[in-house]
Amino acid sequence: MTDQEALSQAETICRTLREDDDGVRREVLAHAGSRWSLGILHALGVYGTMRHAEIKRQMTGVTQRMLTKTLRSMERDGLVVRREFGEIPPRVEYELTPLGMGLLIRMSPIWTWVVENVEDFRKARRIFDSQDDKKPTWQIPASTPLDSDASD
Repeated sequence: MTDQEALSQAETICRTLREDDDGVRREVLAHAGSRWSLGILHALGVYGTMRHAEIKRQMTGVTQRMLTKTLRSMERDGLVVRREFGEIPPRVEYELTPLGMGLLIRMSPIWTWVVENVEDFRKARRIFDSQDDKKPTWQIPASTPLDSDASD
């Protein structure tokens, strides 16, 4: 399939959405753009069923609150299932649903593409960042005048 054919097919699919589906589409697509959602998808996809603390250990930098919020959102959208066990101490496990696995499988080619092109991204950034005269003024670091007292 050519790029143009793929774009045409995507446009046809998007036209089939009802107007009230647009909000759902945007909310669910937010998972595909969220580093936390993608991290959770990856962890559960690779390691299988996990407890909250195990997921947190796999995700450097996520706060307890953000992890809980993201898991709840993903559960609401049917991407993960939360299982509570009536035990003391309480035990809760999370697992990908078939819907969540479908998103993970579809995101994998994008991750592969990013990894394959990381050097091109770095090169483009170096070139862009070296062109101060072409940058909007808000992107050029402002020089701070030296304090006259500091030079004494």
